[in-house]
Amino acid sequence: MQAIGIDIGGTKIAGGVVTELGDIVAERRVPTPAGDSESIVAAVVSMIRDLQDAAPASGGEVVAAGVAAPGFIDAAQSTVYYTPNIPWRNEPLRARLNDQLDLHITIDNDANAAGWAEFRFGAGRLVSDMTMLTIGTGVGGAIVTQDRLLRGGFGTGGELGHMRIVPGGILCGCGARGCIEQYGSGRALLRMAGEVADRGGAAGKALADIRAKNGVLTGHDVAGLMSAGDAGALEALRELGSWLGQAAASLSVILDPQLFVFGGGVAQSGELLLGPIREAYEAHLPARGFHPEPDFVIAELVNDAGVVGAADLARLHVAAL
Repeated sequence: MQAIGIDIGGTKIAGGVVTELGDIVAERRVPTPAGDSESIVAAVVSMIRDLQDAAPASGGEVVAAGVAAPGFIDAAQSTVYYTPNIPWRNEPLRARLNDQLDLHITIDNDANAAGWAEFRFGAGRLVSDMTMLTIGTGVGGAIVTQDRLLRGGFGTGGELGHMRIVPGGILCGCGARGCIEQYGSGRALLRMAGEVADRGGAAGKALADIRAKNGVLTGHDVAGLMSAGDAGALEALRELGSWLGQAAASLSVILDPQLFVFGGGVAQSGELLLGPIREAYEAHLPARGFHPEPDFVIAELVNDAGVVGAADLARLHVAAL
C-alpha cells in the first residue's frame, strides 16, 4: 500500500507518494501561499490529486493522505487548533479536505510526523522509546514511548520547544519566558553568535567582521564559520548545546528514552553539537551512573522526514480502522 504525505512549511509545501518501507517514489514542491488559508487548502488539494495521478501503479493503491502542519492538532487528527504562521484557529482541515478528495485524510503536527519518520525508518528504528528535538528556526519535538507516538489527552503533547528551562528568561513567541526555544534554536544560535561578536577579542573577530561587512549575521555565515573551525562560532554552538543538554536531562527524568535524536538545520553540525549536549546532560542528570543512559544521535531523514512520517501515520490510521 502507498500513502501520500504532505508537509506544510512556512515557505514551501512538500509532498510525496510513500511506500510501506518509507521510500518516496513521487514528489512535488510548491511555495506556501502563507497568510492565505483558502489558497493553502487549494494547494494541498491540488498536490494530493497530482500525486495520486503520479503514484506508480506497481506500488499498489494509494490508501490515504497525511497532512503535517505546524501548530496544535487535536487528538482526532482532524482539527488545527492553532498555528503561528497560518491564520488557522480551530480550523476543521480534515473536513475541508474530505469535501474535495475521495481519500482517507489525517492531520498531524509537523514535528510529530518528522519524529515518527525517524522512529520508523531513520535513526530511531532500533528502539521502542525515543525523544526527538528538531533544531530549526524554533525547536520542535516528538516523543515515542513503547512504540507509540505520544499525543496527549487533547492531541497537543510533545511541544518540547516550550518547556521552560529559565524562569523569567527570554520572552518567547508563545508568551511565556524561558522556553528552550529561546536557548536551543537556530535563532538562539544567531543571538549567541552576536553576543560573542559583541564581546570582542580574538574569538569574536571573524563574526564581528562579517557582521560589519554585511550589516547582519545569517545562519549561513555562522554555519560556514563553524565548519571552518572558527573559535567564536564554535563557542556559540557549545552554549546552544549546553542548553539542549540541560533540557535533555530534564526530559530523561520524565520519559527515560533510549535515544535522543536531534534534527533540523543546526543538527547538521553533527558531533560539534552532540558533544556539548552530552556534557551538559551528564552534568545535570540526577543520580547519574545508576541506570542505563540514552544515546544521542543526529536525524537521518533530514528534509524528507515530515512527508514520510505524515504518509506512514495516515497509512497506519487506515490499517487500524
